[in-house]
Amino acid sequence: MTAALPDWLAPLPWLDQAGSDDARLVEHALRADQPGIREFAALLSPAAGRRLETLARRALALTRRHFGSTISLYAPLYLSNYCPTRCTYCGFAADRRIARHKLTPAELEAELSALKTLSIEEILLLTGDRTAVADYPYVRDCVRLAAARFPNVAVEVFALSADEYRGLSAAGCSAVTLYQETYDPVRYEQTHLSGPKRDYLNRLDAPARALAGGMRAVSLGALLGLGQPLFDLLCLYQHATHLRRAFWKGGVAISFPRLRPEAGGSTADFPVDDNFLAQAIFAFRICLPDVPLTLSTRESPRFRDGMAGLGISKMSVASRTTVGGYDLETLPSGAQFDINDHRGVAAFCAALQAKGLQPVFKNWDAAYREQTVPVSAP
Repeated sequence: MTAALPDWLAPLPWLDQAGSDDARLVEHALRADQPGIREFAALLSPAAGRRLETLARRALALTRRHFGSTISLYAPLYLSNYCPTRCTYCGFAADRRIARHKLTPAELEAELSALKTLSIEEILLLTGDRTAVADYPYVRDCVRLAAARFPNVAVEVFALSADEYRGLSAAGCSAVTLYQETYDPVRYEQTHLSGPKRDYLNRLDAPARALAGGMRAVSLGALLGLGQPLFDLLCLYQHATHLRRAFWKGGVAISFPRLRPEAGGSTADFPVDDNFLAQAIFAFRICLPDVPLTLSTRESPRFRDGMAGLGISKMSVASRTTVGGYDLETLPSGAQFDINDHRGVAAFCAALQAKGLQPVFKNWDAAYREQTVPVSAP
């Protein structure tokens, strides 16, 4: 049965405006002191697409005002690629014939040490969907190990209960990344064929449960190209503003994953080109000026360099999308998706500095994190 959208997620009245060719709506949006969903929709429109330079200048000014010239850096660390869910777009899907592996505690320590040598201070721990092989206790124990070495540990795992998020927070986790993938319930059902992730509403409510469970921040996103982009972007904006109102003490960030040819061979049914992706990033920056916006190594070096500081305030670096990709490269492990920016930390930081931007590896201290584990290495 297809899920129904909650009342707070109501993009339909704004879809016509997002598809409008009325330049007056764009002018109104650019002049608005406190832009909202009406203005956001206008900034996604074809009329706004013809004014990318104007949007870029506004996005640049707002990024500098709220984030200075800094770009926060992080790295993903894959714990396990076991997965019981069949998603049509993912290289970890249950029906993919790939080598599966889960890091042992010793292997995780080796990966953490390898990341430390790269000067990385913020890591994102990832798994497939919930399975007996890599379940909640496993993720919690991995968070505890990572938090003993790194001041900022986030997770991108399966949807959890509020109590489970509370347990991860106590173990040293500070943030949760969780993408709805597509906000269209029909399209969601078509692309999640079986497994726990098929529950649309459970996943939709998970970021709220994370904040209710004590997480400092959540990062939202839609896998652009999986569903109709205007619909997903409008819903993503509504989701972010809903959480900011309901959990005003917590932080909300936005990420922009884009569907490209994946390790499993998936392609986008609703392709999103570079110009529209840039336009969407500018629209979010203009309408949510103080929200961190993240861009990953899915994107090319050229696009990432162009967007750094131009709306984007946080980026992944030196990413590996296989289990054991940093120190244990000989492990038999399939990738979740192919990355496009293969530069190491030094090369990427040099590119940022050439633009007058400052790479930031650590922007807050673990002493401010509520936890039950020591923050220094044993």
